Amino acid sequence: MGAGSGQRLGYGQPKASVDLAGHPIISRALEPLTPELSIGVVVLVLPREEPHHSAMAAAAEGPAARCGAEVITIAGGSSRPASVRAGLEAVRSHGEPLGWDPQHTAVLIHDAARPLTPTEVFSRVFETVEQGHRAVVPALAVTDTIKATQKFDAARSCEDSPAQPQPETVRETLPRAELRAVQTPQGFSLEFLQQAFAHIGELPDEAADRLTDEAMIAEDMGVPVALVPGSEQSLKITTPTDLITAEALMQASHPAPPIPRTGIGHDVHALADLDEQRELWLAGLHWPGEQGLSGHSDGDAVAHAACDALFSAAGIGDLGVHFGADTIGTSRPELEGAHGAVLLAEAARLVREAGFEIGNIAVQLVARRPKFGPRREEAQQVLSEAAGAPVSVSATTSDGLGFTGRSEGVLATATALVCPADAAHRR
Repeated sequence: MGAGSGQRLGYGQPKASVDLAGHPIISRALEPLTPELSIGVVVLVLPREEPHHSAMAAAAEGPAARCGAEVITIAGGSSRPASVRAGLEAVRSHGEPLGWDPQHTAVLIHDAARPLTPTEVFSRVFETVEQGHRAVVPALAVTDTIKATQKFDAARSCEDSPAQPQPETVRETLPRAELRAVQTPQGFSLEFLQQAFAHIGELPDEAADRLTDEAMIAEDMGVPVALVPGSEQSLKITTPTDLITAEALMQASHPAPPIPRTGIGHDVHALADLDEQRELWLAGLHWPGEQGLSGHSDGDAVAHAACDALFSAAGIGDLGVHFGADTIGTSRPELEGAHGAVLLAEAARLVREAGFEIGNIAVQLVARRPKFGPRREEAQQVLSEAAGAPVSVSATTSDGLGFTGRSEGVLATATALVCPADAAHRR
């Protein structure tokens, strides 16, 4: 039900079209409808006036259709009973050719002004109607003390002629343990709703007007109304304060995901002197026949840059902090002389231990030799297995410029993306 005018909200537009955290209230109200509810049809009862009708239909149809049901949009009436009657006729017209039995067809009537109602409330109402109850409403125990009032009796006042309007007075305090605050969606059998509207059609106007919802019609007919647990989140938006409260509840239940973190790593190694026989290890691979790089480890600039990028993204230091400054592996004897892929695996473990998941690592290698392209896929596979996350490597030369252009060494720059582990799990 989204045909209300929303005058008390004060936005000069239908309440269900007012924005709530970036989307119209009616769209938010339909978000709890999931395929698991097995809904046969969704009837949207919207304001008759344009452009509100078209705009709200466009905003609501997508969220409504996500539950897998057909969506029917109709114009509401001048009152709640008229709007519900129109929606009921749409349900009947849809279900009759499909052979729906009115006695065993559950109809839920939901107020778009309660946009935060959880899916489980819909489920509880549906299940209770399907168990055979003809009228079902979600409800919460009342926590405030509720008092019934009466108009001020001037004849009993000590003042002869009160100059100011007098307040109401308390007639009695109602027993709180017996009170419930009811919510929507309210659920009924289709058969009962047809009987209910026939019933109010037979009542005098003043008697029908006091029956403000379908559950009250059931009470007037002597039909038991079953109660199921409602939700504290299912507040009704009526005033601007209610809208502020709803936005605060949405923010609390859907906190903004933590921002991913990025890091940069940079590593340079010189080629070993020709009289020093060293094997070349680069990007986690052994390159037979190529002169190796100088350094106290294998000099794998690609893997080392990837390690530093991970440490930088997680904010937990650098290679020197974890493996020893300038002499990779010397601060941890078990890693002395370790190949780059081994160090990358350990760096990834430390980052995860610090509470992060690794999104990906990208490395740019600058070198004239070795010719990297033919072994790119192999290198990426080895490094990705070591990191436990995608690692991509691109390579370029420096057009003969600088120490890389003179084949004096290699340079690698890496970037890494990590995300706090709890955020990664929420995805």
